[in-house]
Amino acid sequence: MTPNSLLIIILTIIIVEFIVDTVVEYINLKHKSTQLPPQLQDIYEPEKYATSQAYQSEQTRFGFITGSLSFIVSIVLLVSGGFGALNSFLLQFTTHPIALALLFCAVLYFVNDIITLPFQWYSVFVIEEKYGFNKMDAKTFVADKLKGHGLAIVIGGVIISALLLTVSWLGTSFWVAAWAFLSVTIIFINMFYTSLIVPLFNKLTPLEDGSLKTAITTYCKKVDFSMDNLFVVDGSKRSAKANAYFSGLGAKKKVVLYDTLIKDHTEEELVAVLAHEVGHYKHKHIIQSMLIAVVQMGIMLFIFSLFAFNDNLSQALGADKSYLHLNLMAFGMLFSPISTFLGIFMSILSRKNEYQADNFAKNTYSATPLITALKKLSANNLSNLTPHPLYVFLNYSHPTLLQRIKNMEK
Repeated sequence: MTPNSLLIIILTIIIVEFIVDTVVEYINLKHKSTQLPPQLQDIYEPEKYATSQAYQSEQTRFGFITGSLSFIVSIVLLVSGGFGALNSFLLQFTTHPIALALLFCAVLYFVNDIITLPFQWYSVFVIEEKYGFNKMDAKTFVADKLKGHGLAIVIGGVIISALLLTVSWLGTSFWVAAWAFLSVTIIFINMFYTSLIVPLFNKLTPLEDGSLKTAITTYCKKVDFSMDNLFVVDGSKRSAKANAYFSGLGAKKKVVLYDTLIKDHTEEELVAVLAHEVGHYKHKHIIQSMLIAVVQMGIMLFIFSLFAFNDNLSQALGADKSYLHLNLMAFGMLFSPISTFLGIFMSILSRKNEYQADNFAKNTYSATPLITALKKLSANNLSNLTPHPLYVFLNYSHPTLLQRIKNMEK
């Protein structure tokens, strides 16, 4: 296949994906109901429900703008051979393949961040501020950016360097070694994310002794769940939104509750939320997700190994010959439709897992406090309570609130 043919395929993929995403977002935006379903009537007062719809509309329209900008920039760079031109420019500074690849990725990363910085700022300090969610000041925003850049440089640099080294050492069979390395990386990050990454941005504090901890301990003993690592995170330093999550495996497993969650919910509701998280652990959803991610990584790397040394991929992006980092970028664009279908599959599986975790909480604790907790979360986060079914199918990792309530009320 010629470079021009590959470029046309890449452009077609990007254009079709942009059109589909835009149409689905528009359908979801127009799928508004002035009347809430009977099960959700107690969540919003009419005025707050109108506010939630205004928030969703503003977020969607803002997404249209940022998505369109990204689409236009991508098309211009592809049609003009901008990626190849950037690579040629950087060859003035280094011809070492790994150094060139790292420099190329770094330039793209920081240029993209500079272009999108005003939009990031607007999202946080205008939209989120307008609806009462933002608790972040400019200092925290800048600090988060710098820390994020540091992590991207370290983790991204290690992964890119390791991938290029395995290719130079092993040729087309590199994918096996790369798969092993990335699999270990995925497992390591999953196990130590809360211990190593989260403290860079937030303060984790063990849940203090008291009636809530006693209630949680009692429940954990009932379901034979060892819970030594229960933390509260200061999510309120950035947002009024609340959440809870489970991470890690074995002795490293941790349950993290946002301080905003504790502030707005009763003890019964908090135990029910924790019971849901325990349900994920008991059903081995975390291990399942990791294994699927590892398998998907192996499939992607194997397919990439078939194209890794194809000169036409780099030339499709405007280069004069083959460069592994350009081949990888072109392959990522060509692989995008497969990634989309895999993402839909993972969302379907994730929604199924959420039902299982809800049922576990219902059967081992109670459905009522979990339902009231989910209603409060939706109300406090101004969630969209009536999304379009197609949008849910394509994008939601969780069932809708109404679906979850109906499931627990069976």
